[in-house]
Amino acid sequence: MQTNNHKIVDYDAVLDNKFGKVGTPEREAFRKEAYTYYMGQMIHDARKSEKVTQTELASRIGVGKSYISKIENGDIEPGVGTFYRIIDALGLRFEIVRPV
Repeated sequence: MQTNNHKIVDYDAVLDNKFGKVGTPEREAFRKEAYTYYMGQMIHDARKSEKVTQTELASRIGVGKSYISKIENGDIEPGVGTFYRIIDALGLRFEIVRPV
């Protein structure tokens, strides 16, 4: 790991060391786990912002509360259809745009 006064200079080197090079099964597993966790946190934050309980959100999209909890904890990644239902149930919008 390359550091300078305990500041990381090359984070890719840290990830390579810990999870393997980009494209390896270990690195891809880490990437998928990280994205699943991040998606869960975004849904959790959006739900809290809208002042909706897990039970209420689950009821709105037709799933159990434990399913919402697993998503928010990063244990499972919802499918695209479920993700859109969650976004819609929270009164939000998902937009795909090209970078400038």
